[in-house]
Amino acid sequence: MAESTSLIDAYELYIDGRWTEPDSGRYDVVNPATEAVIGTAPDAGVAQVEDAVAAARTAFDTGPWPTLEPAERARCLQQLSDALIARGEEIYALAQAEWGCAANERLIHVEGPAFMVGHAAELAVEPAEAPMEAWGAAGRTVLRYEPLGVVAAMTPWNFPHTLNVMKLGAALAAGNTLVLKPSPLTPLAGLALARIIDENTDIPPGVVNVVTPTSIEASRRLTLDPRVDMVSFTGSSAVGRDVMAGAASTMKRVLLECGGKSATVLLPDLDVTDELLERLLFEGCTMHAGQACILNSRLLLPEGMHDEVVGRLAEMARAVVLGDPVDPAVTMGPLISREHLERVEGFVKRAEADGATVVTGGSRPKDLSSGFYFEPTILTGSSADAYIAQEEVFGPVLTVLKYRDDDDAVAIANNSAYGLGGAVWGSDIERAVGIARRIRTGQVSINGTIPGDAPFGGFKQSGIGREGGVMGLRAYMEPKAIGIPA
Repeated sequence: MAESTSLIDAYELYIDGRWTEPDSGRYDVVNPATEAVIGTAPDAGVAQVEDAVAAARTAFDTGPWPTLEPAERARCLQQLSDALIARGEEIYALAQAEWGCAANERLIHVEGPAFMVGHAAELAVEPAEAPMEAWGAAGRTVLRYEPLGVVAAMTPWNFPHTLNVMKLGAALAAGNTLVLKPSPLTPLAGLALARIIDENTDIPPGVVNVVTPTSIEASRRLTLDPRVDMVSFTGSSAVGRDVMAGAASTMKRVLLECGGKSATVLLPDLDVTDELLERLLFEGCTMHAGQACILNSRLLLPEGMHDEVVGRLAEMARAVVLGDPVDPAVTMGPLISREHLERVEGFVKRAEADGATVVTGGSRPKDLSSGFYFEPTILTGSSADAYIAQEEVFGPVLTVLKYRDDDDAVAIANNSAYGLGGAVWGSDIERAVGIARRIRTGQVSINGTIPGDAPFGGFKQSGIGREGGVMGLRAYMEPKAIGIPA
């Protein structure tokens, strides 16, 4: 296929290394910043999803990928990393148009995934077999990690390119084959990735397949088909439970990274700078218009700090520039769809009805006549048990809660069905670390220090399993113990 100058295109399905006409027609892809149709995507029916699974199954059972030398798999993944860097401008244009990526988020959506698959290339050569200490054994024991087989990766619309690449990189580094099903709201991200693989890498046919169905029935085939060995899903906790239930029918392995309602705790000894507040606003409210599972959407403040911090945050929120991300001055783009905009709006109205105060924001901007925009919103006066403090909004809405002491802060942070992320800020590092250890969540940063190359995932209804690093690689593998006579 000749190289395209744009990744916004009328794709076909990518099955077994070939572009295949869809059997269920095509559907529109809408730019959430302008509401304009930017293209169409191929709609796969049940039979074509099954064809993709069959291609991945054959590529695993009889193809070269699982048995390649790790260094050769690493070479192919590095080719992909290099191609993603080289085509960064094309990917950025797609990210702006399909899912509303603003300039201040480019690293997360564009360069980050390229580095991520480069790291997957490094992980591909991790030793898969090593002796282990075995108490009471007559001989020696070797622990071996083997690829699971066919992985079905189901990804959401908020960080589509990043999550497509993250799952693909780990699955392929482990020696698996893949069927990727992106969200119908961002199908071009997955199809563009297939094009880049097709044009720029030596990854064999059938190892990566991309299907973009709209029907629940076609999507559910990936959780039910016995030829699939693992489902790796990122999305809402509600859908994650359905995925888990479907996978249970054939006891598939599951990796679920689901919702979050994470908390940031500010300790009373902290010097609250403007730089810190800008970061709190971004990480708790405006990052990708609040459409991030890792968003720290609850801010916990001591009584003596509350009014000043809220006032300064509100002033900063009012200075956020909303609009089409093609404008470099824009610092927050749109929500993904009209339906989602109405959902976020409903959360704020319910919070007000429950007694919360809208300090700033709370509605659609009056100066933008098209696009799915919602103002950065700060709420106060809610209880920790209120609906707005318990449920994931997935929009630019920050709920501020007061706490009395460290024990109360921990209790409020843990008062959630979720447990994905969180943050603690304070001058006394030991005190902050002590609080972090007590918060029931998969990741906590202290004073902005994000854990590096660490397993990522959640407690409770935030998911099952971990992605990232060696532990994330092993999540796509099965351990096998071999006893060898002395």
